[in-house]
Amino acid sequence: MTTAAETAPFGYEDIPADEKVARVGAVFSSVAKKYDVMNDAMSGGLHRLWKDRLVSRVKPRGGEAILDLAGGTGDIAFRLARHGAAITVSDINQDMLDVGMERAQARGITGLEWSCQNAESLDFADRSFDAVTIAFGIRNVTHIDRALAEAHRVLKFGGRFFCLEFSTTQWPGFAQAYDLYSHRVVPQIGKLIADDADSYRYLIESIRRFPPMPAFAAMLREAGFARVKVEPILGGLVAIHSGWKV
Repeated sequence: MTTAAETAPFGYEDIPADEKVARVGAVFSSVAKKYDVMNDAMSGGLHRLWKDRLVSRVKPRGGEAILDLAGGTGDIAFRLARHGAAITVSDINQDMLDVGMERAQARGITGLEWSCQNAESLDFADRSFDAVTIAFGIRNVTHIDRALAEAHRVLKFGGRFFCLEFSTTQWPGFAQAYDLYSHRVVPQIGKLIADDADSYRYLIESIRRFPPMPAFAAMLREAGFARVKVEPILGGLVAIHSGWKV
């Protein structure tokens, strides 16, 4: 239970933890319709390659059940489904799911399950899935440790967890250039494309507050995952974290 003194990061702010779900929900409801266009604009299309790499690491197979947490608009789910796995898309924000379902219908993609749920308290049974994925969503949950524990709980023994998330690049020069770009340019892109600079300012700030790669890997181990690995991309600007339930 959240205590009155408990806080959670919301961008560079520290807010009462019990307010974060609503605050983050407002952000994603605001950007839902333009979310995928903005991803292309902000990353120059690189997010598509990062997501392809994530799915290649998951190695989905026909007959498997895979849960995509914070799956929103379906980008990861669509990629996973191409391999014949049964995909459940879960997201706390119904507006994001609505966009995902519209995109699936437009592309003729059927058979996906869509479920509005909080990643910290999933209603799926223990040991329901062969794999759990989450892309660019873990930093937005209020209690990361609870979401990781839930991912571990719903995995079958021998199941795998893969997380794609922004981190902090270690490349000299590039880190400073990206910091300047993200803080000054991204909110302006958000204003131009989505008419919402503040939401994209929050998303950039949330990246800065996310635990560095070694700390997040330690959180995976604390949640019970074994064989934890971290695969940095662009020096750690983005990273794929993975672990197994054994």
